[in-house]
Amino acid sequence: MSREFRHITRIVETDLDGNLKVAHALARIRGIGINMAHAIVEKGGVKPNTRIGFLPEQDLEKLEDIVKNPTKYDLPQWLFNRQKDLETGKYLHLTGSDLVLQTKNDIDLMKATKSWKGYRHSYGLKVRGQRTKTTGRKGKAIGVRKKRVSK
Repeated sequence: MSREFRHITRIVETDLDGNLKVAHALARIRGIGINMAHAIVEKGGVKPNTRIGFLPEQDLEKLEDIVKNPTKYDLPQWLFNRQKDLETGKYLHLTGSDLVLQTKNDIDLMKATKSWKGYRHSYGLKVRGQRTKTTGRKGKAIGVRKKRVSK
């Protein structure tokens, strides 16, 4: 293990704080949750209590390869954030800007097909069946205003 400490470590186009433990640092990457991070650490053969700033370059490269290609390392498919992709039919795990772009494309597809979720997205309403009578009133009149009493 290298004794050289890096305060900022870069993995998958994301700057990570070197003081964090490996799994918690990986969970800071967009698209990786804490469960996925623990699975990556286990497959990478890294001690979970190690600070990410102390990891040698070869371990960082291995972790980055696992993050980019989780199917190659036999991670369970239920951890992936893109199961049975519409275009390819494969199980994918997207991170960073790829995840943001794909989410935007999915919402645009829903709007184009005029699905119910697409309609709700286009009108700026709640999409997942939440209550709208009392919540989500941004930009509209809220409540009743009291009259000013003049003396």
